Amino acid sequence: MLILLPPSETKRDGGEGAPLDLATLSFSSALTGTRKRILSATVALAKHPTESAKVLKLSAKQMFEVERNRTLMTSPTMPAIDRYTGVLFEALGAGTLPHASRAFLGSHTFIQSALLGPIGGLDMIPAYRLSFDSRLPKLEGSPLKKVWAVPAGKALSEAIGVRSGRHLVLDLRSEGYADLAPLPAVGNVFYVRVVTRGADGAVRALNHFNKKGKGEFLRTLAIDAAVTAGISSLEELFVWAATAGVILELGLPGVPAAGKSPAKPGELNLVVSGLL
Repeated sequence: MLILLPPSETKRDGGEGAPLDLATLSFSSALTGTRKRILSATVALAKHPTESAKVLKLSAKQMFEVERNRTLMTSPTMPAIDRYTGVLFEALGAGTLPHASRAFLGSHTFIQSALLGPIGGLDMIPAYRLSFDSRLPKLEGSPLKKVWAVPAGKALSEAIGVRSGRHLVLDLRSEGYADLAPLPAVGNVFYVRVVTRGADGAVRALNHFNKKGKGEFLRTLAIDAAVTAGISSLEELFVWAATAGVILELGLPGVPAAGKSPAKPGELNLVVSGLL
């Protein structure tokens, strides 16, 4: 089983690792060239603080992000699961997990970075500021999905064996980040929606608690790594969920491509309380 995660806008400062080494990142053989292009464009933009603020939509209090980008290649690194500090990652609480659980995250999770493409949970990365919808002048203002989609989508699909069905894939990415490395709509790929069930039995999507629900779900998977590391099918995932107190249900089925509309994977509903 493999889990795909979105990043967060907020990042933790510092780190004890050596500066960024592209050769050590996941998918290095396929994505180093694209990573160099985007890194170069991001560092170049950081030489112009006013323009950086406009392109990256920074407030006066966020101008420290420009310096982060300017020093991308020389600043210290830390594992990706510790670098990100948004709601999902706070709920995951990777820093409080035992070694076996962190090893599970390193082997079974990929985070969809706008700067570096899909990266492993334990890949060593610097602090940075870049979003899925950022348009870098050095890349002629092209949307990042135009730069990332083909190489990252291909690399991710091949590595996780999407078409062969080698792995069960749970996609927890938001739509904007999923567009940076789209996956084909095949039977072993499922988009996870966080929902709650009303008194009438109907389910509705959660917005405010969406990221927290995903983070807590991932933490439960990681804590039970001795079992979850071996899950390779939806049936096995449902058996585990029933014993772990996690409510998972099949949602919408996959939708094949029609005309110019992209195909969509099937959905899993992660049912949580609306009062997380």
